Amino acid sequence: MAAPSQKSAQETPGAGPDVRISSTTGKWILLTTVLGSSMALLDSTVVNVALPRIGRDLDAGLTTLQWTVNAYMLTLAGLILLGGSLGDRFGRRRIFVVGVVWFAVASLLCGLAPTDTVLVAARALQGVGGALLTPGSLALIQASFHPDDRARAVGLWSGFGGVGAAVGPFLGGWLVDGPGWRWVFLLNVPVALVCAPIALRHVPESSDERAHKGFDVLGAALGALSLALVTYALIEARGGSVVVAVTAVAGVAAGVAFVFVERRRSDPMLPLDIFASRQFTAVNLVTLCVYAAFGGFFFLTALQLQVVAGYSPLQAGTALLPTTVLMLLFSARSGELAQHIGPRIPLTVGPLLCAAGMLLMLRVGPDASYAVDVLPALLVMGAGMVTLVAPLTATVLASVDTGRAGLASGINNAAARAAGLLAVAALPLLAGMGPEAYREADAFNAAFRRAMPLCAGVLVVGAVLAFVTVRRPAPGCRRPECLTHGCVTAPPLEPRRATAAPPAPGASRASGAGPGS
Repeated sequence: MAAPSQKSAQETPGAGPDVRISSTTGKWILLTTVLGSSMALLDSTVVNVALPRIGRDLDAGLTTLQWTVNAYMLTLAGLILLGGSLGDRFGRRRIFVVGVVWFAVASLLCGLAPTDTVLVAARALQGVGGALLTPGSLALIQASFHPDDRARAVGLWSGFGGVGAAVGPFLGGWLVDGPGWRWVFLLNVPVALVCAPIALRHVPESSDERAHKGFDVLGAALGALSLALVTYALIEARGGSVVVAVTAVAGVAAGVAFVFVERRRSDPMLPLDIFASRQFTAVNLVTLCVYAAFGGFFFLTALQLQVVAGYSPLQAGTALLPTTVLMLLFSARSGELAQHIGPRIPLTVGPLLCAAGMLLMLRVGPDASYAVDVLPALLVMGAGMVTLVAPLTATVLASVDTGRAGLASGINNAAARAAGLLAVAALPLLAGMGPEAYREADAFNAAFRRAMPLCAGVLVVGAVLAFVTVRRPAPGCRRPECLTHGCVTAPPLEPRRATAAPPAPGASRASGAGPGS
């Protein structure tokens, strides 16, 4: 397919790689990319709060609630690497706008869904849109701004995304308590109606055909298929049928085929030679442990607060704010500390603190006091996330060649999402949670008390892995451009091909949260 016919960014007066933040064009670009990425970010944080009402209104069991979360995560995790490649080839603005429109249409379908089946299918379509617009928003900034302003632009983009992550659960709870859970999805439509026209009118087009001569569609399809089949097998395993066993085997076979295809392709979506770096492999294993625990924790905690503790959706959403607020306020300082002492201690201590926070959640039962029972657990949990997330991203970037740092970040982001996906599928099964458990406070509370130690155990495994395998990066390696972070579902994305110098220490501290959604 030919490259876009529009004028290139370099040909547009006042646009292109020389755009300054202070210019009108620069402000339009920031507004557009923030609006687009915030759509995907909000949907990854607000839906958990709406789950009990969704289940009640659609007369759905726990399985449907799991799929409501996982259908979105499945397509997003499976296609996010491909989404960035499509933008490089066919035009970053074009793919970004396609992603925004796609996401909005899928959101409309979610909001109007008459049945749980339609809702799950629409959520999967949402994930496809998210895989197009999330890397696309960052790529537009990378391709448009002057090198001297690029780090600050990334910081502003991701900072506003972090604020969105903080208000997401609160907003979701307010919507569920007010106009209803369907508005959690319908809210994306007016945002898209503002975002897409601004992008078409004010954002310069850019592309890089040399970066990707072809597209690894087969690899992306096999990867997503493997995740889908394994997820289905885990969610449906309570029945123990032959279909579940066959699906599990097919999922593993698709995973093996994915590895084979990626080894044979000249331009794979996931170059397996990147795992030749032991540090990169080790940090991604830590990522799998950490974000599997996070995914299970936030899925079940939003239900526990409403089903067992008797919180309203608004109260439950507000209750979860401390973890995100702590990350926004202190993760930049955590990253600076890790530069001085090395990542090994933060990546060991952080998961242990998170594990302690999850164990403290065992105190949350019927009529739990927020100040006495809930808040202390979330503060400890937030302290652990502050300690580990920034060093985790920095270590990922430092473990590969500078030219592959953006790819490494994308792989790490996808791995985190896949870990959360599998945790939401497997944890209710491992905790003995029946399909109607969320309708019965006593049954859900008992399963929650079995699930939290499991999540804490996975975090302890991650801490041990970090202590044994992680070493101090070599001097002069790539440093993150997103210095703080506010998303609890995945680590921040970093630019795929940064040409700007690393930001000075302390730069963008107040605004550098990577949305990673």
